Amino acid sequence: MDGVDESLPVPAPADVAAVRRATAAALETGSAAALATVLARHGSTPSTPGQKLALTPAGCFGTVGGGAVEAAVLRSLVDVLRAAAAGVGSGRTESFRLGAELGMCCGGSVEVLLEGLPAAVPVGVVGGGHVAAETVRLLVSLGFAVTVADARDAWALPERFPGARTLLGEPSALGAWVPRAGAVLVMTHDHQRDHDAVAWALREGYALVGAVGSRAKAARTRARLEARGFAAADASRVRIPLGLAIGARSPVEIAVAIAGEMVQWRSERAVPARSARSVAVSG
Repeated sequence: MDGVDESLPVPAPADVAAVRRATAAALETGSAAALATVLARHGSTPSTPGQKLALTPAGCFGTVGGGAVEAAVLRSLVDVLRAAAAGVGSGRTESFRLGAELGMCCGGSVEVLLEGLPAAVPVGVVGGGHVAAETVRLLVSLGFAVTVADARDAWALPERFPGARTLLGEPSALGAWVPRAGAVLVMTHDHQRDHDAVAWALREGYALVGAVGSRAKAARTRARLEARGFAAADASRVRIPLGLAIGARSPVEIAVAIAGEMVQWRSERAVPARSARSVAVSG
């Protein structure tokens, strides 16, 4: 970047709208993002209030003025992104003085808002029935990034799942939208469809695979998975019956139980990352 620090990424030209889109795209695909916004300028500086610079695992986009001040902001963004990738959100304002310490003689200063945006945990829901509708509503309100897939026209309606992405198709349609670090929750109207969806999610390597069902269905599912060549360890990691054991019966109660288990899983998966001393920016 202008010869200041070759170890830093080179921002791709992007206006403010494009920077926002790049940030949203990272979050929607399960990646964290770091965002810098110029709040104010004092004296002579190359920065303009409103300028934005985003750093994501996919690259760097936008500008906060270029030159040494941009390199300094980027160094701060690298640290912010590391924390966000570990699940730690942040927001702080830093002042960058364009003096001798930055090798610039402008003499002014820039106030920049630095935001660390942890990714929403991605969840794919197979099936668009009553339990799914209640479960998706809760998961969306809890900050999960939810995508629903159902092969039935009447059940895969976007208006049934506000705040979630809705796909008309088989479980495999989720593959393009739900990263493998996320979860797949199976709750269709048919036991064979449930089994096929669980098998697909296991083959794809999703971090969490769960299905709604009784304990008897759980035993049958694991036996059938092993019969299809899945290792016992893989078959046993399917969370079925899905949901915390709270005596749930109605669709709303089952949704509460599932949401509780998902919040628990999200918290558990964040603990190792938060306690790590260093986290790869690409995480």
